[in-house]
Amino acid sequence: MDVFSYRGRQIIVLKGDITDVEADAIVNAANRFLKHGGGVAAAIVKKGGYIIQKESNKIVAEMGPLEVGEAVATTAGKLKAKKVIHTVGPMYGEGNEREKLIKAVYNSLRLADSMGFESIAFPAISTGIYRVPLSLASNAIIDGIKLFIDENPETSIKKILLVLYTTSAYDVFRETSRKKLGKSI
Repeated sequence: MDVFSYRGRQIIVLKGDITDVEADAIVNAANRFLKHGGGVAAAIVKKGGYIIQKESNKIVAEMGPLEVGEAVATTAGKLKAKKVIHTVGPMYGEGNEREKLIKAVYNSLRLADSMGFESIAFPAISTGIYRVPLSLASNAIIDGIKLFIDENPETSIKKILLVLYTTSAYDVFRETSRKKLGKSI
């Protein structure tokens, strides 16, 4: 685990399972239809309970499919978190992946801030089935975090966790964090 500081906020990079993290909100790398059938999404529903999928179905029924970069929240069911924030990341090759990832991170943080949350945990959005390279994703995700903090200095969010499931993802995110945020504290 590495802990960084940016404008008085903690950014923590750790290897682990996001479904085990204690944070006000955890972020799910969702698809546009909020069908949680694989990857992080499936793990969240399996551990948190079907209520998460049920609320997701209701959101899509009311709003229609989400656009890339949008973020919505559901209950966290039996998870330690208070809410699951579902955001849609880009697929590699669709174009503007960096900007779309920044938007997904920014909108997730904005939603957490609007609920008064102090902590939020992100996975490596779009790096699984959507095939976005870890280097591109780590740079965009950290830039999205920095942009949100820069533009929202009064945010309630004090701690942002980047929870990486694999050693390779952890290594890339840790190195990118060191380059963009300086030495860990």
